[in-house]
Amino acid sequence: KCFAAFKSSKKGSKLSKAQAAKLQQEEEERRLQEEVDCLVYGHMGVFSWQDQERREDELNELRHLLEENHTAVTKWKTAAMEMTKWERYMRCDGSPDPAVHQDINTYICLWRDDPEVNITPVLKQCNLALQLIEELEVLLRDATHPQEGQKYQEALINLQELIHLKLHLTTEEIFKRASANIDTETGNMQTVIKDDNVTLCFWANLKKNPRFKGLCFEEAGLGFELPKQLAVSDIAVRILHTRYDHLSLLARIAHLRLHSHRYSSDSALTTVNTEQTKAEEEVKEDNETQQHRVDEDVQSIQGSEGRKLFLHLFFPFSSDEGDLSSPPVELSMMDCVQVVDLMQYTPLGGVLFYDVFHLPPQAHQANGWEIRQLLDKGLQVFPYPVEKSKVDDNESLTCPPVGVSVTLPDSVVFLETPQVARWDAAGKQWRMDGITDISYEEAEAKISFKMDSFQAFVLMQETYANLPFQSWELRPLGQDSALFTVNGALIDLSITIQGNQCMLQSEQERGLAHLIGKWMSGPALQRAMLSAGINIFVNEYTDKYVSTCSKDPLTEHAAYEQMALFASACAFSWSKWNAKCGAEHLVMQVCEHHGPAPVPKGSWSLYLLGAQRSQKLEITEKSEVFSPDHYPGSEFHSTFIHMLQDNMSTDGIATTRESNYLFVDTVQSLLCATRPLMYS
Repeated sequence: KCFAAFKSSKKGSKLSKAQAAKLQQEEEERRLQEEVDCLVYGHMGVFSWQDQERREDELNELRHLLEENHTAVTKWKTAAMEMTKWERYMRCDGSPDPAVHQDINTYICLWRDDPEVNITPVLKQCNLALQLIEELEVLLRDATHPQEGQKYQEALINLQELIHLKLHLTTEEIFKRASANIDTETGNMQTVIKDDNVTLCFWANLKKNPRFKGLCFEEAGLGFELPKQLAVSDIAVRILHTRYDHLSLLARIAHLRLHSHRYSSDSALTTVNTEQTKAEEEVKEDNETQQHRVDEDVQSIQGSEGRKLFLHLFFPFSSDEGDLSSPPVELSMMDCVQVVDLMQYTPLGGVLFYDVFHLPPQAHQANGWEIRQLLDKGLQVFPYPVEKSKVDDNESLTCPPVGVSVTLPDSVVFLETPQVARWDAAGKQWRMDGITDISYEEAEAKISFKMDSFQAFVLMQETYANLPFQSWELRPLGQDSALFTVNGALIDLSITIQGNQCMLQSEQERGLAHLIGKWMSGPALQRAMLSAGINIFVNEYTDKYVSTCSKDPLTEHAAYEQMALFASACAFSWSKWNAKCGAEHLVMQVCEHHGPAPVPKGSWSLYLLGAQRSQKLEITEKSEVFSPDHYPGSEFHSTFIHMLQDNMSTDGIATTRESNYLFVDTVQSLLCATRPLMYS
């Protein structure tokens, strides 16, 4: 299944800069590739009688090892899934089982009708709903039937909308009682309420001081600035910071529907005129191809294709399936600057909702009675900027932008200056226009800016900022233990693998304190790293944004499979010659290594891997030019592992045969997710 990560999508004819650079590189290497093939296969002819004699045995042994591990891993995962279901069934804590549609729908209906608006119980219910959303995401990822997946998706979105509704009703209740919680120093109401998932900052303008400029909620790391006309208005401001992001999902769904409709329209137009020219026929065929592709994604798709659609929406960087990221955003020329491409940029640190409301009527005390005006419409948004139709013709009204400041969340790493995007509710998309006066104080990890109106916004980072890798190394620490080190474009890090558990290590402390030194499964660590802004993972669209060392996907995938089999006894490392040997071959440094100490200098040997043969090279990493000549006295082999065994000790070979299937699977999954042989 990891091979899915290596499928290449060639949609459209327009090339990005990265693709153009890659094509130029391929052109320059073409002559060298022909020379390499000639020399390599020339040598193979000399040893062909040896290859024919052992080729079948080597391939059969490799096939047996891979199938044995795959069967064991599948059995283990099935048992783990059954155990999870059983533990969920035996929990008996009163929460609904999201796998049972009737239970989750009943829960949603009952909670929607619940009149509770006090903040403490509401936040408790919201946290339970967030847990159910996480469970629904897992169910959605594993769903094999499209109708089942559709039900999970609907329940998930309903819960997300209900959480926001409950927080809105709670906000109204707090602002209704603003006069009972006046700050003696400012004369206004201001307070912060937070838990592990949300932070709520409230400010009610009771004083209406024209000299009021703004307020900073120190304990929340959030602040705002208001123009004079708002400082003297009956308003209330709320900044809601959710550490989760439910809006980007809506953007992906809206994008998918938009382009489905566009492709459908284009396809219909090409069928109007039956007497088309040859060029028009080509356009028609292209549109029909696009329509067929979109139809496979959008309609109630059967089997694995339906699962792909849901994973495209919810899991843009799935660790289980390498090609299930959401498709790149296709933009019109008018929107290419403003609309955010959610493949090129990743929202980090959650969403911040910046809202201004009409201040609800406050209660008055009279003769022991509390008198309050009740409004039928509930909490109402205060319109800003004011619509021109509501402004008197004889009055000129300017609506300056509103300011906001954010201290970067301590659970996120920004490798570069954060980008700010605002939520376009009408278009259901993130946009970068309408944001001005951006100021970033790196030492204080604080960013401030202004917007034309009160909107939800998010901080973003380039998804592939840390790619391509400068170098990498995978070396054993002992039986079923290894260290995978990546020197990225902007940050270096290491992942320790022990059995099926992984642990992140990095000199970068800010933003990673909650991850460094914590053991977790490979998929869990991958999701946590992505959420923290540390992305070393790739998908089928990464090469559209990153210059790559183009490689044959079959050869590359086979290399990762075999590296994982020998990861307990062999060290593997980046080689500069990998970029010089052509797309059909791979070059890496390898040596047998035992114990946790670093690999001694001078221990490495170079190996050339191809689709049919592997060989040890005569050149070293310090050689001046690349040569495919084999190491004197060495032989050719049909598999990489048998090539390595020629230079390994008996104990080293025995160590590889004792590798645990979960360790092998974890190493292979990590290599497939990062693809260091292509993205270095």
